[in-house]
Amino acid sequence: MADVSNLPDHCKDVSMRRVDFKLTRENILNNFQDKIAYTRTDFMVLRNGEDTATIRVTKERGKDLFRPVTQVEVISLPEDTVYIHDEEVDVLNVSQLARLVRANGGKTVVVWGMFSHVSFLKADTLLDLRVLDVVPPSPSKLAVLVERALSSGLIEKPIIPHYVDIDIMEQEKLVKTPGVIFPCRASGLASEKRIYYLDETPEIDVESTLIGCDLSRRIFQHIYRRPVESLDICPQNLAPQDDVPTIVKCCKVKEGCTVKDNVASVPWGATMMDVVKALQALFP
Repeated sequence: MADVSNLPDHCKDVSMRRVDFKLTRENILNNFQDKIAYTRTDFMVLRNGEDTATIRVTKERGKDLFRPVTQVEVISLPEDTVYIHDEEVDVLNVSQLARLVRANGGKTVVVWGMFSHVSFLKADTLLDLRVLDVVPPSPSKLAVLVERALSSGLIEKPIIPHYVDIDIMEQEKLVKTPGVIFPCRASGLASEKRIYYLDETPEIDVESTLIGCDLSRRIFQHIYRRPVESLDICPQNLAPQDDVPTIVKCCKVKEGCTVKDNVASVPWGATMMDVVKALQALFP
């Protein structure tokens, strides 16, 4: 399980201070004796020039706006801390911070981000997620839903998504028949072959290959009363059998999500909340 115990719950719990002493553990502990802190401050980002450190503070109990600091825990020192000013980053999005931690070799990342909010992340373990979906259209719907879920505030794990596309047009290049059947019309679908769309129940007058899943094959056989050559694009069937947690869409799932081994499946018409439930199931 990922340890994010050193992650502030909210940027409002973080205070940033400029200090005039070198940011060593001894200096930090000595300089916070007899200091006070605002009632909402649980964490501090300390800066001396370009050096940055992060600490957790414990205060005396009480209701005063400022209370004496009773204990200081040094979370990271300058050699293990990276300071980033990027107003495109939402510091409340743990996934965005996790990606920056990965990009900076696992160091604690302090970010001055969107709306001039400041927060940081120290994560001993980062969680990789494979997002497997069909394109076009691009980006895939599942990719968009995963990003929305990770930015919703409902997922507080340092999840780093990796988007893997099953490109229908790459499958189209494998078709040897004069015609090709797609499940439905979608932006970006094209072919020099004769194109049919299964949901339009067309009259198919040339030998054709169906690019689709098991449901598409069943629909074809129900309508045309004959088998059809096909290429499988079902993400659930094509998900690698490994230890990487994976999320896919599947038309066999009617609502919510199902989880088997490391694969979570959400409905083809999934909502963001379906994806949230899937991520919570994959990363309990």
